Parts: sequence; C-alpha cells; structure tokens
Amino acid sequence: MELSVVAVTGFLADCLIGDPEGWWHPVRGMGWMTERLEKYLRAVFPKTPAGELAAGGVMAGIVVFVTGGTALGILALSGRIHPGLQRAWMCVISWQVLAAKSLKTESRKVYDALAEENVEKARQAVSRIVGRDTKLLSEEGIIKAAVETVAENTSDGVIAPLFYLLLFGPVGALVYKAVNTMDSMVGYRNQRYLYFGRIPARLDDLVNLVPARLTALFLIGAAWLLPGFDGREAFRIWRRDRYCHKSPNSAHSEAACAGALGVKLAGPAWYFGVLTQKPEIGDGKRRVERKDIVRASRLMMGSAWMALAAGAALRCLMG
Repeated sequence: MELSVVAVTGFLADCLIGDPEGWWHPVRGMGWMTERLEKYLRAVFPKTPAGELAAGGVMAGIVVFVTGGTALGILALSGRIHPGLQRAWMCVISWQVLAAKSLKTESRKVYDALAEENVEKARQAVSRIVGRDTKLLSEEGIIKAAVETVAENTSDGVIAPLFYLLLFGPVGALVYKAVNTMDSMVGYRNQRYLYFGRIPARLDDLVNLVPARLTALFLIGAAWLLPGFDGREAFRIWRRDRYCHKSPNSAHSEAACAGALGVKLAGPAWYFGVLTQKPEIGDGKRRVERKDIVRASRLMMGSAWMALAAGAALRCLMG
C-alpha cells in the first residue's frame, strides 16, 4: 500500500512540476559519474577489446553500486530522523525518476517551432531529446524523430521507472535510471563504444525486457480508449514489427505508436556522422504531420495513467 501511495505521489508531482530547468536532477549526477569513470577507466585498462569490455563492466558496477548505495543511505538516515521524512524522500525520488512532463514539454517545443515555420529552431529543439544527428533533418525527419523518441521514452522515462518503483521501491527505480543513463551515454555500436559500452548496453537490454513489452500493451490499450487513435492497428503493427530494431526492446513501443497513429516510423538515420540502416516500422497509411508529435504525447500520457492505475492496484492487492 505504501509503495502505491509513493508512486501516485511521485507521478502527480512529475505531472505538475516536471523537471524545471536549472534544478539539480539525479540523472545529471549519474551522467557526471559515468563521464568521469569512462575517462579514468579508459586510462587505466588496456586499450584492447578485452580491456575496454572489462572497463565498461567495472564502470557499470560502480555506477549501479554508488546510485543504489546513496539512495539506501539517504532513506536509512532520514528514517532514523523521522518516518515522515523518509516517506517524503521516497516521494521525492519517485518524482525524480519519472519524466512524463519533461518528455511532453520538450516534444511540444519541437511542434511549436514547426508551427512557427522555423525548421532550424525545430532541429535544435529535437536535438535535445534524440541521440541522432539533426543538422540535416527535413521537417518530416524532425517529426519522425520527435514521435519516435516520445514512443521509446514512454518506456524508458515513464513505464519502466514505474515498474521498478512499484516492484522494488524508489531505490530500485533509481538504479534503473542509472542503468538507462549509462546506456544512453555509452551504449552505441560504434568504434568508440563497441566494447566499452557493451556491458552497460546489455544490462539496459535486460532491465527493459519486461517494461518494454508492458509499455507496448499500455500504448495499445490507450489507443483503444482514446479518440483519434487506432487500437486494432496498434496491436497489428506491434505484433508484426516489434522486433524491427537491433535492440530487443526499442521497437515494441515504436511499433505500437506507429500503428496507433497510422504512420511509418524509423528507417535510416545518421549517428555521429555515420548513416545507420534501420528497418521501417508501420504501414504508413498517411505521411507524418506536425500534430503527430502532440498525438504521440497524448498517447504517452494515456498509457502512463493506465500503467499507474494498474500497477498501484496490483501493488495494493499484493499488500
């Protein structure tokens, strides 16, 4: 029951406050730690495939241990002071691991820039939320990039943290964010990170195995319930295209979103100056349009509320 209350409180705080610019966020601390450890461990370990693989594994272990240990320490210390303070910290951590409002806000900036007919501003806005190169993106490419990142981060930024929050509490959710942050920084299959980032990337694949599939199901459910979406197509495209990605998890939410919107997503994209061939997802019954960015955010929020309601109810039944 307590974790359900904590999760609901954290979710509502995220919806109301989000991640205000200028405020410190634990993900920034995880990113700083990952960056510093990479620099140090690359200098210490041999510059060989085995050495880089070991260095990446050590980095992953340290980041996970420090993140989980710090969270446990804060909660234990606050509990010694007063149980109410401990519950307050649990709610704060729960708020911080969720990113529904920031995802909605940042994607809306892309839409607003396109509505102003300012493609360059839209490229800059989308560059804040995607990992691909954005300098040469057309308007259609910008829209697809924004919709794809909303779909993918429905899992990484909302459903998966909720899953681990309700299963293992705020510490588990924070450890998940640490793994996900490492993957976003070093989990690339390029020359620099092919070996160093392999263990963090595989760890991220593992922790997202269940949440990614749950996310697709909640997106499909939201598409059935919300007006303007096609739940039947969301389910069909998910069944067909859910493995159209090198990652075992990423295409699940993208496929459900593509089907719900009736558009085609993914396809070739540039990363660090290298063109990466990715299969397309969806049938593309129509071309993407600007409002698809807003629609994707609506779908994300609908699935988030469904996941929260289902997860909190299940947690209450579990006791």
